[in-house]
Amino acid sequence: MKISTKGRYALRMMLDLSVYGKDSFVALKDIAERQKISKKYLEQIVPLLNKSGALRTNRGYQGGYMLAKSPEEYTVGDILRITEGSLAPVSCLDSDINVCDRSASCITLPLWKGLYKAVNDYLDSVTLQDLLDNYDKLSVDEYYI
Repeated sequence: MKISTKGRYALRMMLDLSVYGKDSFVALKDIAERQKISKKYLEQIVPLLNKSGALRTNRGYQGGYMLAKSPEEYTVGDILRITEGSLAPVSCLDSDINVCDRSASCITLPLWKGLYKAVNDYLDSVTLQDLLDNYDKLSVDEYYI
């Protein structure tokens, strides 16, 4: 499993909105500048996030985007599934019902199921707020004598 640029940029956009869009809508060009991501690329990601209900939008003067919920209500797993689709490590786990004709006798299926569960459990345990809190801890100036 490899997270695409779309997934990584969506996560960065949502984090940017967590910081700069608390009280007002944020223009896409401002997010693009701060995150050093092409505005055109962000324009491809916004419809996915918007359709899922993750964003609030406002058109016109002082328009832009803001989170529909607070940062602690978004998990990294939710955001990545919006942009990446399934996070399954093998195609036979992409849907709820395994349609592979070998699934009943597949010796490796438990391995893939375990990996899938571990990935989902971890990504669903980390929120946008957790990432922000962790960053705040890392960016505190520490003085050693």
